[in-house]
Formats: sequence, C-alpha cells, structure tokens
Amino acid sequence: VQLQASGGGLVQAGGSLRLSCAASGSTFSSYAMGWFRQRPGKEREFVAAVRWSTGATYYADSEKGRFTISRDNAKNTVYLQMNSLKPEDTAIYYCAAAPRLILSMIRLSTSYHNWGQGTLVTVSS
Repeated sequence: VQLQASGGGLVQAGGSLRLSCAASGSTFSSYAMGWFRQRPGKEREFVAAVRWSTGATYYADSEKGRFTISRDNAKNTVYLQMNSLKPEDTAIYYCAAAPRLILSMIRLSTSYHNWGQGTLVTVSS
C-alpha cells in the first residue's frame, strides 16, 4: 500500500485548505482511511476517518464542523477539506490506511499500519 499526501501549505487564520491522499497498491474496499496530525511538540492525534466501502465518517470532536473527510472511489483518493483554520491547526498532516477496523480502533493511530509521508499545514495568525 502506498499513500501520497499533498495539499499542505501556508494559509492565514480563517482560511481553507484541501488535503489529498492518493492511495495505490491494494483494493481498498475494506479499508478505513484516516487523517492524523502531529503538532509541534505534541503526539500524533486523530483528525478524521472514512470507511471506503460505506463512506461512514468519523471526526475528532475539536474538528467536527470545520473539517470534512471524503473519498473519491474512481480516483482512489481521500480528501480532507479544512475550513476556518486556526493557528493551532498548524501541524504535519498524515494520511493512513488499515483494513477491517472496528469502530473502537478507528481513532487510534496504532491501528493503522500504512502511512503517507505527511504534508505540512501552517496557519498564520
């Protein structure tokens, strides 16, 4: 499984970015795809996830309403639309994939064994 994250950059507070994660190397119908981030000096944390087969979505409470995860089956790509960005959203954002995750595991970074390289998002105040 190969994951290629892109779309990061520098944006002012209140702005928007859309991250993309292109997936290849497997059939992803049974997979959950997640976005995690690592803020400076902090541990990696869950942001959002989507089940490829059903489109069911899951969010960290702090991002619910500002971030939207979606997938494009034809392009094997998962997106993270981030709106109303805040300086505290500054982080390296990683996409991740794992097959057959049960609900209790979907927010845990340790559940995912396939990771993209990360894309840096910087939000200026």
